[in-house]
Amino acid sequence: MLPSQPLLHTVVLALTVLQALASDTFIAAVYEHAVIQPKDTYKPVSPDNALALMNKNMDVLEKAIKEAAQQGAHIIVTPEDGIYGWRFTRETIYPYLEDIPDPAVNWIPCTDPTRFAPAPVQERLSCMARNNSIYVVANIGDKKPCNSSDPGCPSDGRYQYNTDVVFDPEGKLVARYHKYNLFMSETQFNYPKEPEAVTFETPFGKFGIFTCFDILFREPAVVLVSELQVDTVLFPTAWMNVLPFLTAVEFHSAWAMGMGVNFLAANTHYTIMSMTGSGIYAPDGARRYYYNMKTEDGHLLIAELDSHPRLSHASPPAVNWSSYASSVKRFSPNDHDFGGLIFYDSFTFTELTKPEGNLTVCQKDLCCHLSYKMAGKQEDEVYVLGAFDGLHVVEGQYYLQICTLLKCKSTDLNTCGQPVETAQTMFEMFSLSGTFGTNYVFPEVLYSGVQLAPGEFEVLNDGRLISKTRPTKPVITVTLFGRWYEKD
Repeated sequence: MLPSQPLLHTVVLALTVLQALASDTFIAAVYEHAVIQPKDTYKPVSPDNALALMNKNMDVLEKAIKEAAQQGAHIIVTPEDGIYGWRFTRETIYPYLEDIPDPAVNWIPCTDPTRFAPAPVQERLSCMARNNSIYVVANIGDKKPCNSSDPGCPSDGRYQYNTDVVFDPEGKLVARYHKYNLFMSETQFNYPKEPEAVTFETPFGKFGIFTCFDILFREPAVVLVSELQVDTVLFPTAWMNVLPFLTAVEFHSAWAMGMGVNFLAANTHYTIMSMTGSGIYAPDGARRYYYNMKTEDGHLLIAELDSHPRLSHASPPAVNWSSYASSVKRFSPNDHDFGGLIFYDSFTFTELTKPEGNLTVCQKDLCCHLSYKMAGKQEDEVYVLGAFDGLHVVEGQYYLQICTLLKCKSTDLNTCGQPVETAQTMFEMFSLSGTFGTNYVFPEVLYSGVQLAPGEFEVLNDGRLISKTRPTKPVITVTLFGRWYEKD
């Protein structure tokens, strides 16, 4: 006799849990989604029309979730804005929002859809998780009524939040996170009154979650990792790439290495706005990543990760980021420093005029040291060593200390710092370090074609980022990206 459907689900779920418990690893998935956008975001649509658009996107996500589960994934992350898109006003996004309860209510929308009705999006996401026995992470909108007794209550009588939700393999809502650091264009949403540090336990480690722009700030990002000691961070994002330092795959990989955690980043795919770049990152480098500015296709990534990366033999040792740089004398003092802009920040540069050598460039309290040898200097390519020590103030205010070896756009030094995607020059070796005032430094090497270099460089415990391969692939940047949160 065949088992009933509920019994079969229970058996499958139990086997999934036992499999995860028996292993020190788990299978992670992220899906980069080419979001189906609403046709008109300048006037409100009916709730039925809003749901129809969201169902079109969820149809695509459901296929990715089924495929990930069939390949053994225990959890899948989908992007920020992945269910309804963006470019809304406060009024036009309202039909897309649902009231999302606190997970403490112990709710499975798939089996009890009317308890907090109407919630068709939560019901469908819950059923995707339940029917495929997989954790599902999605980004939707939350609405909360308020009244005049609340001095912060908006004039329309409601709060609207950019919100991440997590459903476990039973379909239960186990996490809800309201984005705290809104990007400047997110006027359709409210800021939460207090930052939230959202974590949840799984059979394969402790997880935390935040959204996109949150990664650049102490709360909640650093709190989750340094204070709450999560093993893995879930990261729905709609990331617009900004070369040379803030491409999605580059910065997210660097952040995972600098923080010593697993990082599951799911980006939207919309090349008109330079949105691409998703990945599954470990402390020792990228396990899988995807960057594609040529087509408009979605893409599923799946990789195995250590459940507790801090306990793994592959976990990098603790780094004193200023140890080496503070102990050496300034390399090759020169009179050829010049200024340039990178993403509106005023860097101090010095040119690599020889095929090999030692250089130092300083700005304020930060001195960046570079030892290098090129594998044949290309005459039509110019590289510089750059330093920035200051407050970035464009789309937010955050204090940076950056040391970088980077290729200029052309032989004209005025182009140094402008976006570059290709290079020909390879290096026999490089060693980059800086006198950082912060312990939060994110290392990364970016090759020609916006390709990462997992396993091809390492960070020594004295703070030097050094090459391991000889020669390297053609280099765009070698960067130590420091965040000094206390100076924000």
